[in-house]
Amino acid sequence: MTHRISLLLFTLLLPLLASLPSSARETLTFDCGWLFCLGDTSAMARPDYADTSWRQLNLPHDWAIEGDFSVDNPSGAGGGALPGGIGWYRKHFTVPASLGNDDRLFITFDGVYMNSSVYINGHLLGTRPYGYSSFQYDLTPYLRRGADNVIAVRVDNSDQPNSRWYSGCGIYRNVWLTTTAPLHIANWGVYVMPTTKNGRTWTVPVSVTLADDNHEGQHPMVRNTLFDSNGKIVAQIANGSTGQQMTVRNPRLWSPDAPNVYTLLTEIVIAGKTVDAVRTTTAFRTFRFDAKTGFWLNGKNMKLNGVCDHHDLGCLGAALDNDALRRQLVKLKDMGVNAIRCSHNPPAPELLNMADTMGFIVMDEAFDMWRRRKTKNDYARFFEKWHQRDLTDMLLRDRNHPSILIWSIGNEVLEQWSSASADALTLEQANLILNAGHDASALAHGKEFSPNALLTIHLADIVRSLDKSRPITAGCNEPSPDNHLFKSGALDIIGFNYHEQYIKDVPKNFPGKPFLMTESVSALQTRGYYRMPSDSDYVAPERWDKTYTNPTMMCSAYDNSHVPWGTTHEGTWDIVKHTPYCAGQFIWTGWDYIGEPTPYGYPARSSYFGIIDLAGFPKDAYYMYQSEWTAKPVLHLFPHWNWLPGQTVDLWCYYNNADEVELFVNGKSQGIRRKADSHQYHVMWRVAFEPGEITAVARQHGKEVRRQTIRTAGPATSIRLTCDYRGETTTFVNAEVTDEHGTLCPDARNHIYFTADNADIVGVDNGSPFSTERFKASDRLAFFGKCLVVVRVKDKTKPVVVHAQATDLQPTSLTIQTK
Repeated sequence: MTHRISLLLFTLLLPLLASLPSSARETLTFDCGWLFCLGDTSAMARPDYADTSWRQLNLPHDWAIEGDFSVDNPSGAGGGALPGGIGWYRKHFTVPASLGNDDRLFITFDGVYMNSSVYINGHLLGTRPYGYSSFQYDLTPYLRRGADNVIAVRVDNSDQPNSRWYSGCGIYRNVWLTTTAPLHIANWGVYVMPTTKNGRTWTVPVSVTLADDNHEGQHPMVRNTLFDSNGKIVAQIANGSTGQQMTVRNPRLWSPDAPNVYTLLTEIVIAGKTVDAVRTTTAFRTFRFDAKTGFWLNGKNMKLNGVCDHHDLGCLGAALDNDALRRQLVKLKDMGVNAIRCSHNPPAPELLNMADTMGFIVMDEAFDMWRRRKTKNDYARFFEKWHQRDLTDMLLRDRNHPSILIWSIGNEVLEQWSSASADALTLEQANLILNAGHDASALAHGKEFSPNALLTIHLADIVRSLDKSRPITAGCNEPSPDNHLFKSGALDIIGFNYHEQYIKDVPKNFPGKPFLMTESVSALQTRGYYRMPSDSDYVAPERWDKTYTNPTMMCSAYDNSHVPWGTTHEGTWDIVKHTPYCAGQFIWTGWDYIGEPTPYGYPARSSYFGIIDLAGFPKDAYYMYQSEWTAKPVLHLFPHWNWLPGQTVDLWCYYNNADEVELFVNGKSQGIRRKADSHQYHVMWRVAFEPGEITAVARQHGKEVRRQTIRTAGPATSIRLTCDYRGETTTFVNAEVTDEHGTLCPDARNHIYFTADNADIVGVDNGSPFSTERFKASDRLAFFGKCLVVVRVKDKTKPVVVHAQATDLQPTSLTIQTK
């Protein structure tokens, strides 16, 4: 029965393959109809292995997110406290006999975490340890034409901990099947990078790498055609050379505000017939990093207003979901973010595709460690053998993306120092000691390059051998110019992680070098929790070697809580904003992520760093950035208005496009507040609580331009469902507990149960970093009045209906029209 179902799924593929000319290229998704088993025997690689009892699923898939949180899971809280292990995937398919004998069939994996071994009909195609690399295998020599073929993939994520954050487990990115002629364009074999000298006339050099698997020595014509976004041909060239150059005049430029992309069609033509073709996204833009004036794009001086983000998608885990990823980017874009740092590994190709077309500048990053490990079983054990292949593959795969403006060869690598070992430390201690500082004895001395500096040069040379159009940096948390990475001279941009107190010394310590905050802030916030007095800073932990405890397991959502190596959001932004030579920053982090629950240990299992929580609810700092980074009208008063009678409450307000804000409590003015200068980012009132309502009124030139009212919530009576984001197949629905008037109950923790018509519930969350409720469930406790349910549509021709109910609350439903 299992074979029959998987063959049925593959029949969607067969007509397409069978109808192709024997020399055409076709790339098709290979995600459907896989079988999965959590376990391990060598027999699972055999084509005749009995797999009929295995679970049927579609990729991408992350088995860890389906598990239970436990202090006993070897990943630890730093890795998300979710299970690892060894799993096998198998897929049966039939290649039609009509497929030409000379045709090639390739399988491409966008990412498998980790230690994947891929078999076809029992033959080992290869093993790739790095869980973030994309890779391809040729299936052709081992295919059984007209018979059953079996792909088997062993995924070994049992040696944990191997990451400082949640990695996920399994074939968590897409898989593709590609058919080509014997003579074809090699994998990632097109390289295009438009350049200009005057901004009007552009040269478009194209380099094409061919593969001739039959060694026939054919000499085809190579034709390159460039299309604009409307499908109009803007340039074309055809000749026998694999290195060509076109000219384009006055193209539309790419920027975050106007992400104009072009498509390059590269064809291989023999005797007038196209035997292979590849499409590549490209764009036109000029940029530079200047040691005195920071970052310039298309002649405009601007800041990189960026965030760092890990790859997990909250309750969906590491399994790639296009809708979930786009939802993350849409919310960041709305905040004013214009740049993404892929921390700390090559991202899914889909992220780069979206960055190209949505307008995000990208720092593409290769490694979190080099030879020296940070966790017991991390990539350092594979680095010596695999770093050149993995770095090369990242460059070849990604270098055409116009969104990528910076390469990063490492993050907080221990090779910054002569001797810095984390081998004997816990994961939490290793994370903290990286930012604790080191004395001068651990730094470079003299003029000779150390082995660590030579390694930096080696990695930078690999990058430059494949792409000279972009600068190279690394995220460093040793600000001294005697840092071995800086001492190498191989980095084009000096990148600091934190250490904002040393920014003033950058021109003196690194003369002539551009500067960027590769990682910044590390403020700690729990959505909905407020610790007063709000004008006091709370540092957690106090020191890297001191355990931090607090019975609430929460951090203040005022911008007044941060780690000892970081600062507040306002504090860091003030430095970046007023330092002309600082090109910008990448804030740690845009979204909360699973793992690394600083400053707490288990049961905390996800981060407190995000500007947006794990469920996708913005924290209050979101609106500070929106008021500074966008032209959107902002008036954000917080916190809520449910307190004890007479309790002193601090009220903050972020605003822009206004001269002043006046606060009213039950109609009585509490005074007018104005920002004193460009270094102030919020205004504050300290008032006594009385039930009723508070109103903030913003005025410009004496005229009211905006107002916001917050009311005291009564007893919880209802659930309000709203569509947070509707994707092509996945939709995110917010559930809020309200009183009879529709006011959010800010302390509600009701247990809400969900069902759905015409959709599967694929995840639930509430943004709490210490909840041990399962993500793969259909019920959730509200956290400060809110939770989330994620559904995946079954039939796109029919609407989806989501139902919610809870004890003592009126049940409700929401109808969502599908796309």
